[in-house]
Amino acid sequence: MSSDFAAPVAGLLRAVFIPAVLAVSLSTAPAWAQNDEPAPAAEQATPAAPAEQAAPVAPAEPVSPDTVLATVGGEEITEADLVLAAEELTQELQSIPAEQRRGFLLTVVIDMKLMASAAREDGLDESEAFTRRLAYLEDQALRRAFFNSIVETQVTEEAVQAAYEDLVADFTPEPEVRARHILVPTEQEANEIRAEIEAGRDFADAASEYGTDGTSANGGDLGYFSSGMMVPEFEQAAMALEVGEMSQPVESQFGFHLIYLEDRRLSEAPPLEEVRQQVAQQVLYESYEAAIEEIKSDVEIEIDDADLAAQVEAQGGI
Repeated sequence: MSSDFAAPVAGLLRAVFIPAVLAVSLSTAPAWAQNDEPAPAAEQATPAAPAEQAAPVAPAEPVSPDTVLATVGGEEITEADLVLAAEELTQELQSIPAEQRRGFLLTVVIDMKLMASAAREDGLDESEAFTRRLAYLEDQALRRAFFNSIVETQVTEEAVQAAYEDLVADFTPEPEVRARHILVPTEQEANEIRAEIEAGRDFADAASEYGTDGTSANGGDLGYFSSGMMVPEFEQAAMALEVGEMSQPVESQFGFHLIYLEDRRLSEAPPLEEVRQQVAQQVLYESYEAAIEEIKSDVEIEIDDADLAAQVEAQGGI
């Protein structure tokens, strides 16, 4: 992003800045990736990549959280205030160049101090609406503190290792194959290419020249895949081949495929380093659930509206 564009974006974000509600994104179980290499998008559903996180905002040299960065009407703004603002503005910071983020955050906090002071002068800090919001924000801040000090601290290396070992113990190997393919629009083209390969042409070389999907860039290599990962027609034909054998043209919704089987094997559980993030998320989720259930056991929760109570119960809220 150019600095010319960053300035108006920063101004807009300042104008719409409001405190964000703490939201913790947790997955319920790790995704056990079986493929060494992904199959093409045409044959395999690919989960969306997680949103890129803005790089942490840090000064050029380490400073104390109590370091005063500015004063507004005699009221100090410290390094700790910038850290809190960064927590609330994680998504917004992605639109700001890294070298401008500290300045952006300080500008936001200055604006906040100015408006808060003006609101007090107008008596808004004594309004019923403010009192309700203040109580909500206090609960929100305490929820975050509880999560950070009680829940997150359970995600230790020992806990992650133990969770991984449990998952590996339950892992069931599945047959999987590694194949190459050549995708073309018509059966005639597929047969002509097959004749070239039977005459001695290398399959990967032919795939690079004739393939019409993204795998042509690497000689049609699909990597390893197991049952359920490809469209049925393709999977049935691939699984029926012997290692080193090439298929007849196989029609699918994408066109006509020639398939060459390179290898068969039984799948293995991925090493911990490949799935560490997913396993850590599972440990975090389980820690969160355990903490909530323990607190709930001593607290009576009542919801008058039966339909609303049913919704909350379905989501594990009561």
